Amino acid sequence: MTVNSIKLLLLPALLLFVSACSSPEPMISLSGSTMGTTYHIKVVPNEKLPEPQLLQAEIDMALEVVNDQMSTYRPDSELSKFNQLQIQQRVKVSADTIKVIKEGMRLYKETDGALDITLGPVVNLWGFGPDKRPITEPSQAQIDAAKSKMGINELSISGHSLIKHNADLYIDLSSIAKGFGVDKIAAILDKYHASGYLVEIGGELNVKGTKADHSPWRVAVEQPTSEGQVVQQVIEPGTMSLATSGDYRNFYQENGERFSHLIDPRSGYPIKHKLASATVLNSSCMTADGYATAMMVLGTEASLALAKEKHLAIMLIEKQEQGFKVYYSDAFKAYLK
Repeated sequence: MTVNSIKLLLLPALLLFVSACSSPEPMISLSGSTMGTTYHIKVVPNEKLPEPQLLQAEIDMALEVVNDQMSTYRPDSELSKFNQLQIQQRVKVSADTIKVIKEGMRLYKETDGALDITLGPVVNLWGFGPDKRPITEPSQAQIDAAKSKMGINELSISGHSLIKHNADLYIDLSSIAKGFGVDKIAAILDKYHASGYLVEIGGELNVKGTKADHSPWRVAVEQPTSEGQVVQQVIEPGTMSLATSGDYRNFYQENGERFSHLIDPRSGYPIKHKLASATVLNSSCMTADGYATAMMVLGTEASLALAKEKHLAIMLIEKQEQGFKVYYSDAFKAYLK
């Protein structure tokens, strides 16, 4: 099967609203590129914040460090060095990389394997990693071979060292590293006692306080369609992080069949259920990012059950024959506007 068309629209899964007002609000606005996407930051200024250029330089440097730690596209990153190890070898990594991997391991258990940071070999097989895209659809034998290289128990942590117990083990933190990047920027702004900000990387965001005029930040969750940006729901998250995962922006299509970039680690195949997007609110953007990805794998019913068990604030948008159906967990309803 030759891949004739590839669609990779790396657009934010969220639209950010700025209310119109009679005079411009005093706000620091920063934007740039990172992690294969863009970031946007709005901060209520105070006397402790550096000049905008210096603040942006500090933020860009922090994001470069995250890329040097966790990018699978950089051959010399900490994660790439681990992925290149042989069996029973170890590599010393930063406290940040340990933190993100530990959260990935925790979420693996909480989601019954729906989020698996060792999924890399299967992601690469289907053509959504740094490797080349497949010329043909992978066979069951190829998928089984790739799955044999996975296994969260094939990785162990000793202090600040990662130890590999399977020479083929390949860690991919893309499901939570972007959220961690958002948290990193928020920590910088907190260091300067910013009273209000909105930090967004590729649609994942962290919001604190209010805008300069004391009005709340308002966020619009996008309808999961490739037709364009259409608002599905406006929420006021308060001081909270928010992440959305969907299968409508990153996929390729061949002979009428659509292959999502979201792979079920348990089967090794792209998801095919009706859930089109999952939005999660959490105090940690890294955690919200991971849960949102896992829920896209779990599907609607299992995600709502997990949200009830863990008291998670989630919003699910499911594809119907005509239009969409929206589901909210009880914890999410307080944020609806």
